[in-house]
Amino acid sequence: MTSTSSTSSASSASTHSALSAYGWDDSWADAFAPYAAEGLLPGRVVRVDRGQCDVVTAHGVLRADTAFVTPHDPLRVVCTGDWVAVEPDGNPRYVRTCLPRRTAFVRSTSSKRSEGQILAANVDHAIVAVSLAVELDLARIERFLALGWESGAQPLVVLTKADLVPDPVTLAYLVQDVETTAPGVPVLPVSAEQGEGLDVLAAVVSQGTAVLLGQSGAGKSTLANALLGEDVMGVQAIRDVDGKGRHTTTTRNLLALPGGGVLIDTPGLRGVGLFDAGSGVDQVFAEIAELAEDCRFHDCAHDSEPGCAVLAAIDSGALPERRLESYRKLMRENQRIVAKTDARVRAEMRKEFKRRGAIGKAAMEAKRGGLR
Repeated sequence: MTSTSSTSSASSASTHSALSAYGWDDSWADAFAPYAAEGLLPGRVVRVDRGQCDVVTAHGVLRADTAFVTPHDPLRVVCTGDWVAVEPDGNPRYVRTCLPRRTAFVRSTSSKRSEGQILAANVDHAIVAVSLAVELDLARIERFLALGWESGAQPLVVLTKADLVPDPVTLAYLVQDVETTAPGVPVLPVSAEQGEGLDVLAAVVSQGTAVLLGQSGAGKSTLANALLGEDVMGVQAIRDVDGKGRHTTTTRNLLALPGGGVLIDTPGLRGVGLFDAGSGVDQVFAEIAELAEDCRFHDCAHDSEPGCAVLAAIDSGALPERRLESYRKLMRENQRIVAKTDARVRAEMRKEFKRRGAIGKAAMEAKRGGLR
């Protein structure tokens, strides 16, 4: 009995030592205990490709089939960043189960469908890479941040290619614009070419798992190579016309960083649709939520209601009108996605449409009466 216990403890210690660089800890070990008793191996998915995945284990990187854990729900498929229980041998070798996720970064697959697509799992930091080679798209940054907050991770905006803005005053203004757009989110200008800001970023990502997000040409692969200390990710030249590049990363890859921590690099995202991200939107627009507490009506839509504190802030210049328009757009989009699967939300949306229609009709009748 003592020998068996000693062997089990030695095996557990060996697993912990081999996988700690990938985020393995005592909590994951406790969750995996039932599967360890079945002789399965713990591992983290570092890449997924057409029904198969690469899993890093104490025995090295193993190729495994995901047929046993491919449910009808697209949000439960095996994803880069998942911790799984994999068979120690077999041809083919199979993943038997996924451990419950701590966080998950999800976007909608299409505006016409209600399905979500999971991009990365068990992420601690959502790094939104934004290129300074082109004009800042603040609305897109807000969209990325909404998904980042909703995932359960801590968002961070990295302004890449800072060396292309040599004037420190101009750079400071750009950082301030993004900080206003991203309340509660660190904003870090970085130049991978010159090494500026990389030490701060490396210190952040060394604490857990980080996922790199952004459009193609945002400099994600260059940033990943700088953090890794070697050219692991391919890099394409950027067009001078619009600052965009081709997709250099075609799959989501999980990589252990030499300074500690784990990085998941993702392909450039052309579309970033929200998927049930209401609380994430509220966090991005925290100042609007705070102002709304002083509105006369608790269900104020911040449209034309009397006593609306949000509209008052617009009139006084305390709140930029662009922020309110962006908030409305993201909330409407999120409601449409949620309404496809939630009857209660659909009913509330129909009620709101009728209310607005009645207000419009009353306004037209009042206008006609005035003309007469």
